[in-house]
Amino acid sequence: MKLKQVSEILHAKVLTKSPWEDNEIQSACGCDLMSDVLAFVKNQAMLLTGLVNPQVIRTAEMMDIKTIVFVRGKMPQAGVLELAEDMGITVMSTEYPMYIACGELYKNGLGGRGE
Repeated sequence: MKLKQVSEILHAKVLTKSPWEDNEIQSACGCDLMSDVLAFVKNQAMLLTGLVNPQVIRTAEMMDIKTIVFVRGKMPQAGVLELAEDMGITVMSTEYPMYIACGELYKNGLGGRGE
């Protein structure tokens, strides 16, 4: 699924400046425990989370996650966005809670395991 479609489905605001519309993801993971992200996330996944600290960006970089969606309208501080920009990670924010955001993506064809 292209990120442009993700942003439309989630009515998400893109917070980073890097080109993003044509980037593609194969699966998504909704998680607030970064240890679970390290254990279960596969290639070309997108992370949905309510955590807005720099550790989320660092974990994403370790797992080669190129897109993070902050749920519940969470907005990271400028330093977190700068770190994401430096690492080439697209960051979005949606007003949807995690359960609804994950459900909307699944309903529109995005799997959880690279299906």
